[in-house]
Parts: sequence; C-alpha cells; structure tokens
Amino acid sequence: MEKIITEINKAWNWKGFNATEIVRTNEFGNVIFKTDKNEYWRICPEEISCGKIAESESEFNKISSDSEFIEDWEMTNLVNIAKSELGELKENEKYCLKMSAVIGGEYEKSNLGKISFAELIAFSGDLGFQMKDLKDGQKIKLNIKN
Repeated sequence: MEKIITEINKAWNWKGFNATEIVRTNEFGNVIFKTDKNEYWRICPEEISCGKIAESESEFNKISSDSEFIEDWEMTNLVNIAKSELGELKENEKYCLKMSAVIGGEYEKSNLGKISFAELIAFSGDLGFQMKDLKDGQKIKLNIKN
C-alpha cells in the first residue's frame, strides 16, 4: 500500500494534505486514508472526488457505522455486476467506470472496466485537478490523448 500512498500524495496533493496511512479500500478503488493531521479523507475515483470525511478517529468510527455510508462504500450491486461481467480482480487491480460519472458515465455494465489501482488514483487526481474550477453544468470539451 506504500505505492498507493505515494500515488495519492502525488495525484491529489493540490487538495492540501499529506496522506500517511491507508485505512481501507473498496473494489472500485475508493480509498479512505489518514493524513499527518489525523484527519480522514476519502477518494471516490468514479466521482473524481477527494474530500475530508472526519476530523478524528472517533468521528470516523461514528460515520463508518452509518448504514448509508456502509451501503455507499460497499457498492454491492455494482461490484456484483462487475464481477459477473469482468471476472475477479487480480492483485493491485480495481473495477472502474470507463467514463466517470461526473462527465456523463453511467453506473451500468457497458461502462465498467478494470484498471491498476495506482493508475486509477493517478488518473482521478489528474482529472480532478483539471476540473477543480469548473462549475456544475458547465460545458467542456474532453480531449483524450494516448
């Protein structure tokens, strides 16, 4: 997980934190991590988001036992669809949306794929940085380069 912490700090450092410990991950590459200030943050690659979810361990423990949080975190229906369509994950691999939800991608089987965990973190952080100043509903032109 050291490689993932390095990737988080490289890809998302523009958010102003220093990740020090991975607390948990899910099969779609969502990451909850602690910072050097003992804050808890969550990266949601499918939403191109990264935000603080708790100021302390006790606050995190309270949040993480909430049924809505658990349902959102586990993504059970989507994971089941991904497993049936794409098979089991290999080591250091996560399921992903081929096109992120924030740029029109749907949570459906035709938009599911697999990607290396580090690449998913890097891509979401880079795209998040490029989109950080956009307003909701603002029109964009997406250029994809190989």
